[in-house]
Order: sequence, then C-alpha cells, then structure tokens
Amino acid sequence: MNRMPPALRAQFGIAAIFTVAITSFAAVNVASPLPTEVAEKKARAPDRSSLAWQIALVPHLGIEPLDEQIAKTQQAVSAAADPRPHLERLGWLFVDKARVTHDSGFYKIAENCALALQEWDKNSAGALLLLGHVAQSLHRFKEAEAIARQLVARREFAFDHGLLGDALADQGKLSEAIAAYQRMVNLQPNLQSYSRVAHGRWLKGDLMGAIEAAELAARAGSQGSAESLAWTFTRLATLQAQAGAGQKAEAAWVAAKRFVPDYAPALLLQGRMVLGAGQAEEAVTLLHRAVAKNPLPEYQWALADALRATNRIPEAVAAESELGRRGSASDPRTFALYLATRGEQTDLALRLATRELGDRADVFSYDALAWAQFGAGRFTEAWQAIERALAEGTKDARIFLHAAVIAVRLDRADAGEWIGRARSLEKLLLPSEREHLASAVKAPAVANTATHSSPTAR
Repeated sequence: MNRMPPALRAQFGIAAIFTVAITSFAAVNVASPLPTEVAEKKARAPDRSSLAWQIALVPHLGIEPLDEQIAKTQQAVSAAADPRPHLERLGWLFVDKARVTHDSGFYKIAENCALALQEWDKNSAGALLLLGHVAQSLHRFKEAEAIARQLVARREFAFDHGLLGDALADQGKLSEAIAAYQRMVNLQPNLQSYSRVAHGRWLKGDLMGAIEAAELAARAGSQGSAESLAWTFTRLATLQAQAGAGQKAEAAWVAAKRFVPDYAPALLLQGRMVLGAGQAEEAVTLLHRAVAKNPLPEYQWALADALRATNRIPEAVAAESELGRRGSASDPRTFALYLATRGEQTDLALRLATRELGDRADVFSYDALAWAQFGAGRFTEAWQAIERALAEGTKDARIFLHAAVIAVRLDRADAGEWIGRARSLEKLLLPSEREHLASAVKAPAVANTATHSSPTAR
C-alpha cells in the first residue's frame, strides 16, 4: 500500500487494515520479571493499539525524499520508548505531504498523530498546535481559533500566534489577525511570520508593503520546508504580477518550481498570466499539468477557459463537467463564483456563497456573495455585499471586476472608477471574467469615463 489518502480511505475504514494490534514492541519474557521502575513505566504507557496509533503508523511508501522521511519517522515512533517527539514530527511531515499533494487525507493522518500524542500527554501543547493547524487547513476556522486561544493563553510561542492570526483572518477579523501576526514576527522573524505579515498587508491594500515582507520571507528560506519555500515564492510572484512587475513575477514562479517541481499553485499562476497575455496554447499545457496535480475548481475553471480560448470545445466541456461534478464539495466558494460568472445555476451559486459566509466571513466570501446575488438579480444587496468586500482596501482583480459590473448595473457614479481599477489588473482575470469587464466598459453611462479613470487604488 503506497498511502492511505485520498480521504483517508473513509478514515475509519482503516481499522479493518490492522488485524494485528501494535503490541509487539518490547515483548516481555514472563519468566524474567522486569525491574520495578520499568514495570511501573510500562503500566503508565498508553495502549499503542488505539485507532489513532494505527492510522498514524499505516506503512508509508514512496520514492520522494519526503516519503522517506515519513517512513523513517514512523519507524522511530514504533521503536522509541518515548515516542512523543517522533509523533509530533510525523504529524508535521504529513502536513507537508498534504500541502505538496493537495490531498486532504494526509491532514487526517496528521490529526491522528496529534491524537496519539495526546494519549501519551493529554496536556501536550505540540499536539494542540498540530490539531489547530489541521482544523485550519480543513476550514474548521472556529475550532482552529478556539485551539489557538488556548495555546496563546498558556505560552508565548510564535506559531501559536500564527495559527490564531490565520483563523481570525479567514473569519474576517482582520484587525485582530494582524495583531496576532505582529506578535508572531516579534517573537520569531522567519519565513512563516514574514509570509503572514505580507498577507495581512496585502489584505489591507498595502501592495508594496506586502511585496517587501514577501521578499523578506523568501530570503529567510533556509528556515522553511521545500513546500513552504515554493508557496512563498509563488505568493511573491502573485504580488509582483499585481504590481505589474512581470519579469520579477516570472523569476519568482520559476524559483518556486525549483523547490517543488511542477508545483501546482505556481503552474496555475503562470498559466493564468500567459493566458492573460494571449498565449492560450501554452496556457493549456501549463494548466493541464496544474489540474493533474490539484483538481480544485480554480484550476479546472482556468483550464476550461484556456481550452475554449483555443477552440477545443469538447475538452472544455469535459473539464466543465468535472468541475460541476466536484465543485460544490471541493471548494464551494470558488464554484459559486464560477457559476455566477457563467450565469449558470444561480440559485445554487447563491446557496453556496451564503453558506460559505457563515463559516468564512472574509472579504473573498463577501465578494462571492455579492457576485452570486448579482447573478440572481438582487442588485442592491449585491452592492451592499461588495462594499464589505472592498472595505479593507484589498487590491484584487476579481473584487474590482465585480464592483465595476454591479456599479454599472446600478448606474452608480463611481462605476468608471471601479472599471479603471479592474482594467489595471485585467491580465489576472480569466477570459470568462474579462467578458464581463468588456461589457461593463461598453455600457453607455461609463464608456467615456472608464477609459480615463485612474486605476490607482485608494
């Protein structure tokens, strides 16, 4: 068996795999009594045959360096008299595996590593941090926040504040999140803390400040895993692209793929950029590779648009069919945006966006809700929601596009301004989105003003 995911083979189906409990370590010769202190320690030790242990120690095979690290760490867990440090390391290695493969099943294995660790030490802060990170990664934001608050109340550790900031940011509590990120970087200025500062600055509309922090994160690269470095350089490339620094953006995504070959987020960004530059055939090649690595709606949407741009309609329809089949479950927010952009299943788009906002009330969820409301003909409500998306000052092509289209529909005086901002980032939009922008530009009320509107964001 190579690995347990996808979906951890329905997670608890794993119990059937283990017909032999993990009890063969340190077999006891009943004819030779153990020393008293060893016997007492053995009596206190948790049962290593629990389900969490079984899941954590599913034999992991593979040929990548990360796979080898996981297998060796599993062996260390099995052999150690005190497996706690090895269990914690194993959990984080599975987190890395989840991030590299985009397979959430590995997060579930990491979660069970933490649960096994808690069986040895119910007060383990390391287990709690691992559980919080898994909850955050699986979009259980309220749970992640609760865990993070427990941790920061107990100790001063940089990554606890990072977890708290992440959970708060995804719930739209941006001021609190930025305070947590600041505390994190004060405690430990490194790749992870600088990356979070960059994200916070970008959300608040400080693009140049975000680039500065992202560059600091990239220079602190020796402190991160290969996947962390790849993500950092991809994020830097995205920020550089927004700033119009095309050559710097390209250098950054090339660097990302040096750390993780065929890194899906870097392929997606590169594919979108070349698609925006009119190189649709090259975009198709890149996006096919990206989707093969990570078949999430954002990737499939970009591929479908690229295929349509090259007039490969049957392939585009097939990609769209796959997106329709999996989108609601894998990424409901992006799927809602896709449906609203295509003018399809507007009721479903609105339901998905509304539900997402209940758990994840950040600017992007308000943007998705606004766009879904617009598609459903609820124009006034759509403007109210897009105002919430714009409130933090985030410079995002998609948010600006939606603001422009809604403003034009409502004949607002600021429609030309929002069109100008969307046009300044037009290359970051997908072809199906640029069609909406082109229609907005042609609207009689803004056709003249849009051309001369300043794209400079507030």
